[in-house]
Amino acid sequence: AALNPWDVMLCVSGTAIACENALVVAIICYSPALRTPMFVLVGSLATADLLAGLGLILNFVFQYVIRSETVSLLTVGFLVASFAASVSSLLAITVDRYLSLYNALTYYSERTVLCIHTMLAGAWGVSLCLGLLPVLGWNCLHDRAACSVVRPLTKSNVTLLSASFFLIFLIMLHLYIEICKIVCRHAHQIALQQHFLTASHYVATKKGVSTLAIILGTFGASWLPFAIYCVVGDPDYPSVYTYATLLPATYNSMINPIIYAYRNQEIQRSMWVLFCGCFQAKVSFCSRSPSDV
Repeated sequence: AALNPWDVMLCVSGTAIACENALVVAIICYSPALRTPMFVLVGSLATADLLAGLGLILNFVFQYVIRSETVSLLTVGFLVASFAASVSSLLAITVDRYLSLYNALTYYSERTVLCIHTMLAGAWGVSLCLGLLPVLGWNCLHDRAACSVVRPLTKSNVTLLSASFFLIFLIMLHLYIEICKIVCRHAHQIALQQHFLTASHYVATKKGVSTLAIILGTFGASWLPFAIYCVVGDPDYPSVYTYATLLPATYNSMINPIIYAYRNQEIQRSMWVLFCGCFQAKVSFCSRSPSDV
């Protein structure tokens, strides 16, 4: 079959995603110091995005090399599970950031570790179930009328996935609003103690709120168009509409390592250790909490 340029772009996007996140996974696995709950969550996100990138590559290979309905279902299920785990890991990171501020005194406890591991187990379990649905029969291979804009997923299947995304997006929006309130309240308390709000406090607060807005805005801009189109789109529409909304959604997995990993000083230091074998720098690094955004 002739190469579809959109499929090529998705494959290139998947390659970039896989390389970026493979480096993050290698750094976290290589560095014993990165075993805190925060980095466990970042590792979960990087693993999910790594699998999503590999899924995009495999989808391209099997689409043009091995054309099989069974392989197509397995690939689609793999992609659904990977992207669902990525979005779920983002939600878990948001919850972790909220807890680190809301329960600052009790955050570094065994209860927090148990809570995070439970969240991750639930997130990956649900993602795996969503990925198995088309493989176990919830597909439109034998009923073309039930197909959605993402073949071979059915309309009801993509509606469920879109509804789950909208719910997660609303929860993240609510949590980030609460985080902004806590940050502003802390800045106000500092101002009362010092009788005025210093310029550094104002800049730090503004920077924190701006960063949260960028994080949520990037997530929404990447996934909302595709989620909305899955609900309102018709399978008879040109496939270019599906590609045009799906491709930006994959960019979220490309941006996640930059936002959640490479900006972190501990990971930057571990990269130096991993590639150089030693770390020599005049800049001192200090441990940062999940609330540091």
